[in-house]
Amino acid sequence: VVERPEKPCIYILGGAKADDSLRISKYVLENNIADYVLTAGITGHLFLVAKGYDLGKPNMEFLEKNKLLDLVPGIKELISKYPTRIETPVDVAIEVDGKRREITLAELPTNYPIYDIGAKTIERYTELIMKAKSIVFSGPPGVFEKEEFRKGTRALFEAMASSRAFTLVGGGHSIAAVQSLGLADKMSYISTAGGALIEFLMGKKLPGVVALEEAAKRSAKT
Repeated sequence: VVERPEKPCIYILGGAKADDSLRISKYVLENNIADYVLTAGITGHLFLVAKGYDLGKPNMEFLEKNKLLDLVPGIKELISKYPTRIETPVDVAIEVDGKRREITLAELPTNYPIYDIGAKTIERYTELIMKAKSIVFSGPPGVFEKEEFRKGTRALFEAMASSRAFTLVGGGHSIAAVQSLGLADKMSYISTAGGALIEFLMGKKLPGVVALEEAAKRSAKT
C-alpha cells in the first residue's frame, strides 16, 4: 500500500493529528502512491480553512488554540499542486443543543462545533471507496464517541467492509472506532503500530523492517 499499491489507491485522513496527515498527504501525492486523498475530521477542517472558509468561532478557536493554523500555508501549497486529487468535505454536521444538524459550506461560518462530515460528503467518499483497489484509513472523520456523530465513521467503514479493496486501518482512534462498530474483522489489515505506521506511510524505512530485510538477505546467501 505504500510502495506499489494496486490502483486506484485512496488515503482517508481524518482524526486530530493534522500535522501527520499533512506529511502523509504530501508524500503519497508527490510520489504518486495515492490517486486521491480524502480529508475529514480536524484535517478536513484545516483543508477547508486553506480553501478560504471561515468555520466559525468555536472551530477556529480550537484550531488556533492547538496551533494548527500554522499548517495552513503548507496545505494551500498542496491544494494548488494537486487540486483534483484532494477531496475536502462539501457539508458538515454540527452539534446544536446536543443534536446533529447538517449544514452546507455556504452556511458557514457557524457558532456551533463541527463534529462530523455530512451526507453529501459521505456519498462522495463512499463512491471513491467503492472504486478503489487499495485504501488506507488513518483517523476517524467525526467524533465517533458521540452516537449522533458516528454516522460518517460508520458509513466509510461499512463501505470499506463491502468493497473488494485491500483495506488498511491504522491509529488508535481508528482502531477503537472500527472495533466499536464491529467491523474490524472485515478489514484486510489493522495496524497497531501507531507512530511507526505514520513513519511507514511517509516512506521511511522502519528499523524492524530493515533488520528483517537484512536477515532475509543473509539467509538467502547461506
